[in-house]
Amino acid sequence: MGLREPLAEIAAQCSLPKALEAMGERWAFLILRAAFNGLQHFEEIQSSLGIARNILANRLGRLVDDGILDRVPCPLDRRKVEYRLTEKGIALLPTMIALRQWGERWETGCPSNPVLVDKRDGQPVSQIRVHAHDGRALEWHDLAFRDRSELGEADAVAVAAE
Repeated sequence: MGLREPLAEIAAQCSLPKALEAMGERWAFLILRAAFNGLQHFEEIQSSLGIARNILANRLGRLVDDGILDRVPCPLDRRKVEYRLTEKGIALLPTMIALRQWGERWETGCPSNPVLVDKRDGQPVSQIRVHAHDGRALEWHDLAFRDRSELGEADAVAVAAE
């Protein structure tokens, strides 16, 4: 069979619905992409994305409320604000890269431009993969769900720390 989780039993414990509530719509991801590209001011985000001002204000407010962006007074003009990525927002980078790579493969069929590269050597980043604790790349058929109570104490602590 395939990868299965007992959906009815874990609905209250599953983090996916909560993550989708925070990031599960197009504008949130595009605003996050803008933030990763260094855009911090309402006007520059709005003009870059072509998003309506009321929608942008709403989405920025939600991203701030969810702790993904911080709203910080601009150091040069205290009447203006900057939207900066929080640690929680920065942690979404692998998700953003994985979605971009998925879109290149399955939606557009061609590589995005500009290409995301490692600053150190200028080489394109690798495909985002799921890895085992020992570094092996895993595929869907290599995965299974287990109840946390079935894990050894050291394994449960390691999962909780992630």
